[in-house]
Amino acid sequence: MSIRNLDDLLAEGVSGRRVLVRADLNVPLDKQTGEITDDGRIRAVLPTLSALVQAGAKVVVCSHLGRPKGAPDPQFSLRPVAGRLGELLGAPVHFAEDTVGDSARACVDGLADGQVALLENLRFNKGETSKDDAERGAFADQLAAFGEAYVDDAFGAVHRKHASVYDVPARLPHVAGRLVLREVEVLSKLTADPERPYVVVLGGSKVSDKLAVIEALLPTVDRLLIGGGMCFTFLKAQGHEVGSSLLEEEMVETCRNLMERAPGKIMLPVDVVAADAFAPDAAHDTVPADGIPSHRLGLDIGPETVAGFAAALSQAKTVFWNGPMGVFEMAPFANGTRGVAEAITKADAFSVVGGGDSAAAVRALGLDESSFSHISTGGGASLEYLEGKTLPGIAALES
Repeated sequence: MSIRNLDDLLAEGVSGRRVLVRADLNVPLDKQTGEITDDGRIRAVLPTLSALVQAGAKVVVCSHLGRPKGAPDPQFSLRPVAGRLGELLGAPVHFAEDTVGDSARACVDGLADGQVALLENLRFNKGETSKDDAERGAFADQLAAFGEAYVDDAFGAVHRKHASVYDVPARLPHVAGRLVLREVEVLSKLTADPERPYVVVLGGSKVSDKLAVIEALLPTVDRLLIGGGMCFTFLKAQGHEVGSSLLEEEMVETCRNLMERAPGKIMLPVDVVAADAFAPDAAHDTVPADGIPSHRLGLDIGPETVAGFAAALSQAKTVFWNGPMGVFEMAPFANGTRGVAEAITKADAFSVVGGGDSAAAVRALGLDESSFSHISTGGGASLEYLEGKTLPGIAALES
């Protein structure tokens, strides 16, 4: 990867200079209390921010949170993030009430060496996500005015052609932060020459969401284990009834073709946990994958499937996992995800968790994060990287 990194910038000296850092602080918030429920993404950017602070930079952090409609929306404010970031850095973080307005300018102008400011949600401005190059560029001009150098440490956003990710690097000297550099180094190991056997575990709700990565990985992996809601479309393609389980009818033929193209490579559940309703207290039991009652829906893979997947994983030397095996947020349907995750940690393998719900599951289930070789902060970005797509944020850093 021909990208300058944070060490290159630090070697040039940043003391007294304003450094604009694009971070991914898109953390989940409790809808009732507004409190952060998982600060993993905040902690992930700490190595970059701490290095800049210690070097005496005036650090200006920008990020998005949620999907506001291009205008201020209190439920998507980054104010709680500023508080938590300050706690983790051990020093107050100055918070701007807007992104590029009067409050932001005053906040940035008031920074002393080694201090940190956080701008309000980037997506409160239409220019951040605009498909119009001029509108996006005008917003990038305003953002770039806050920095003398730019650091992208938001791997979870590098697959977006947004102003703060794609356009700002063209306006400032730019480098990759520690997190982005680590993410690309790790994912390149999966695409260049992975140690074999190479086993990929895919879950989540829809085949259509993962089709491109399945197409890209199928020729290169040794085994592809499929769970989560997407498995029912594959089971339907095998001729099995799936009751009222999640099903993409239009993808059945595609799944059938995938299995025919790689006989024996795709491994599907042999049993599932089927329930009367999508609820944590719904009546449920384990049934064969080819015997799901018509009135029930599958909400998790069953214990025989977990054992089979674990056996395949025990032989692996490289593992990539993206997507939960069931509705892990509900305790009765979390065992499949937990079992597969634990099997990955026990394997003598280079293991990568592909961000998104998988990373959330690791933390929600209380699993030891250090048991995995790497937990990505970008679900969508990691999948698009493995698909071989050009990621706009990475391309911008390379230019």
